[in-house]
Amino acid sequence: MTTDQTVPDQTLGRTVPDQTVPDQTAFHVPIVDLTPYVATGSDEGAAEGTADDRTRVAREIDDACSTVGFIQIVGHGIPPEVIDGLAGAIDDFFALPLETKKAYRVAGANRGYSPPKSESLSLSLGVESADRMNDFFEAFNVGVEARSFTGLGLSEDDYGINVWPEVAHFRERVETYFSEASRVARVLTRVFADALGQPPELFDRLTDHSIDVLRMVNYALDEGPVTLDGDLRGMGEHTDFGLVTVLWADRVAGLQVLGPGGVWHDVQPVEGGLLVNLGDLTARLTNDRWMSTLHRVAPPVVDGRIMRRRSAAFFHDGNVDAVVETLPEFAGPGGDAYDPVTVRDHIAAKLAGSRHGKANTAAVREAARVRAAAHPLLSAAPAVHGPSAGR
Repeated sequence: MTTDQTVPDQTLGRTVPDQTVPDQTAFHVPIVDLTPYVATGSDEGAAEGTADDRTRVAREIDDACSTVGFIQIVGHGIPPEVIDGLAGAIDDFFALPLETKKAYRVAGANRGYSPPKSESLSLSLGVESADRMNDFFEAFNVGVEARSFTGLGLSEDDYGINVWPEVAHFRERVETYFSEASRVARVLTRVFADALGQPPELFDRLTDHSIDVLRMVNYALDEGPVTLDGDLRGMGEHTDFGLVTVLWADRVAGLQVLGPGGVWHDVQPVEGGLLVNLGDLTARLTNDRWMSTLHRVAPPVVDGRIMRRRSAAFFHDGNVDAVVETLPEFAGPGGDAYDPVTVRDHIAAKLAGSRHGKANTAAVREAARVRAAAHPLLSAAPAVHGPSAGR
């Protein structure tokens, strides 16, 4: 079943000072129970629930993707102890001294350690922040390696070789969670195919050697009292690059989603749930019928104090050599659609922005939404204290 999470639309003016938008409508992030699609028992191909149950779930996913682009999922089947293991691994790595962590930087690859203020995600959209304030987070990335797909002649230049820190049981805990998140992402793409009225093999052919990456993030501002001066960002506004993202996060305020009215809203995950958002490539497939929603992370501040905050995003990005183009039934009047693009070229343009400071001039639609949100009449919704989370 699906329910709606409601966040009051109070405004605080994080985009520009002392400007608010009267907005009396509530912002809803649907909660969808995936149980009817999740394999159970000894029969790996079996799924809990009837065909009618799965039809209902597919309809709920279609509604969420068409209106918000973000979903909360429960019934995903990841055991709590696996999530606890991931959280412990994140704690153990980021507790290392900075110079130790920097030894795990990997030049030119989407792997290893990224120190605080080394990235600017808004440039992945071709948008430069007014004060060139890079993002206040540190991250550690692992992912699928090309050599795991034998016989395809794939290059590690497109995937990357993992580096593993010398932290007890780090690799074991992270790989266990990675496997579970990968399963959930593939359950979601099966639901997506049903929701879009497409055969299941639509996503199979796009993802049988997918570039999948797990990005573990620690927000690096010191805990304690803080006075915010200027447009400080935990992570700048951006869309995700690939097909779908599955996110675990601490239940601490921070993640903000750009709503249809151009107002930023805080998003709060439910207990035991995961946040899901669509990436650019799924938006391309549907010609923006399904939305790759802009989001960002504000400093995790509760009652004037910086709070500790962690997250882990699993990016299911698609095959490096897959060509993604708008499905014929979603083309607009006169055949209006996104131009075809390979996953390789799309991700390279995005990473050139976030990692290397080169504005992505191809992100025309996304950049227009960011600039609209910076209009003086628009503002951001504040953190709602209590059960809350972020990216």
